Amino acid sequence: MHTINMMMGAATFRYPALAPPLAPSGRLSTAKWKVQVASSSPPSSTATAEADVVVVGSGIGGLCCAGLLARYEQDVLVVESHDRPGGAAHSFDIKGYKFDSGPSVFSGLQSKGSQPNPLAQVLDALGESIPCATYDSWDVYIPEGDFRFRVGPTEFLKDLEKYAGPNAVQEWKKLMDAILPLSTAAMALPPLSIRGDFGVLSTAAVRYAPSLIKSFVQMGGPFGAKKLSRPFSEILDGLDIKDPFIRNWIDLWSFIFSGLKTNGVISQEMVYMLAEWYKPGSCLEFPNHGSAAIVDALVRGLEKFGGRISLRSHVEKIVVENGRAIGVKLRSGQFIRAKKAVVSNASMWDTLRLLPKDVIPKSYSDKIKTTPQCESFMHLHLGIDAEGIRDDLGIHHVVVNDWERGVDAEQNVVLVSVPSVLSPDMAPPGKHVLHAYIPGTEPFELWEGLERTSPEYRKLKAERSEVIWKAVERVLGEGFRREKCEVKLVGSPLTHRRYLRRHRGTFGPALEAGKESFPGSSTPIPQLFCCGDSTFPGIGIPAVAASGAIAANSLVSVSQHSQLLDAIGI
Repeated sequence: MHTINMMMGAATFRYPALAPPLAPSGRLSTAKWKVQVASSSPPSSTATAEADVVVVGSGIGGLCCAGLLARYEQDVLVVESHDRPGGAAHSFDIKGYKFDSGPSVFSGLQSKGSQPNPLAQVLDALGESIPCATYDSWDVYIPEGDFRFRVGPTEFLKDLEKYAGPNAVQEWKKLMDAILPLSTAAMALPPLSIRGDFGVLSTAAVRYAPSLIKSFVQMGGPFGAKKLSRPFSEILDGLDIKDPFIRNWIDLWSFIFSGLKTNGVISQEMVYMLAEWYKPGSCLEFPNHGSAAIVDALVRGLEKFGGRISLRSHVEKIVVENGRAIGVKLRSGQFIRAKKAVVSNASMWDTLRLLPKDVIPKSYSDKIKTTPQCESFMHLHLGIDAEGIRDDLGIHHVVVNDWERGVDAEQNVVLVSVPSVLSPDMAPPGKHVLHAYIPGTEPFELWEGLERTSPEYRKLKAERSEVIWKAVERVLGEGFRREKCEVKLVGSPLTHRRYLRRHRGTFGPALEAGKESFPGSSTPIPQLFCCGDSTFPGIGIPAVAASGAIAANSLVSVSQHSQLLDAIGI
């Protein structure tokens, strides 16, 4: 069993292997994960398999790409190093507690048709749906005070009146008035219509010309349209939004969802988020059973259309022959041929490591090596008794210790999620499952070179997780005691690197709008494509789902692509 020791005082806690052993049938021996693998035993070192497209990695982007390719009647095989799918969205069980390892904030999962959520569009194309619980609030703990923030057009105005400056309400209304026409433009083009070649003129530009032209006019022509690709801070500055509370508030959510503050995030992303959160009737969603439900649905869709996924299949290298990507070689020695393409769902840095050095154009290598990176994470996974915990506990909480330091400062912002509030099956009866983390601000340099079994590593974990423990105590109240936790797991940047195969445990590329842009799905190596948070549109669940769709669409004809759009009614 692969483990990571988690030392808390005298007790030792471990992250378990990511899935139980395979049953004799070759399926995972649990009712939850119905994933068909290529083999229940290690692949033969001499065996050769093949597919039209081989997808490296089963993160959300990789699964969206593979599922759509299967829907397009391509023979697709996903190869995943771990023993369960999902990448950063995978889940794991300990003592009856079901932990999400990553994303926990969702919206628009159940919407249909020509709407802006790329993941919902992919699920629709695969004929899958995800039952969700809905909620409308976050608990916020900031220097000005503690309050329950609610989405919707009017509730936040009361918070501004209490915690912000005298002009805050007026400035916020001015911002929302400006957001409306921009949001119409941002949502005018269904993400599933985009592809990475000139065929996009047919599947997107021509197909949706009336709505695009209307939005273009509403925004004031080329100058207005350009705003969506610029940093969101420029929109705030142009509207003369100066209230410190509002600027800090928007910086906070920008950083949580993209890894960048408003001076670096692309406006389109923030316009979409603000429009969704502050529109009438707005609500947020949480999938029943957590993020595993999303992964489960994508795998079901993949298999429904004949796609395959092979777990415990660690890719050692992407094989390039005569200048073209022709397949992958596994650690076992097995070669899997890709007749049409290889799609890497790994980060740009990890994809580079998989390629033979002598085939990589220097300009491509240099570009990747000099791309700035977001920092990593600290995680705290807890299984707790609900007795003594306040009855009005919400699902999500955000703690900001000091606005002056900036939301991107080390140890300054902590997110706490208690998914069992909305999905009680994720914890045993009378218990809660909790995931708290520092979002993308933990420097890898502090951890580099440490042995995971060393006293130095254990000591650093205890020190660097203390701010998370204090945030959890603030959220749960006086009824919470650390020593009463039934499960305690602390994850570090080394955990991120090991379990998620993330270069330096990074959150992803730190590419600032207006200065740099995320690369597309194609690469300088023919038949090698990429998807995930290192490609356009960037970081976050909707973005990586869109990237997977773009890669898949780019590998089929315009006719096939258009037929899919017709079939799902967008």
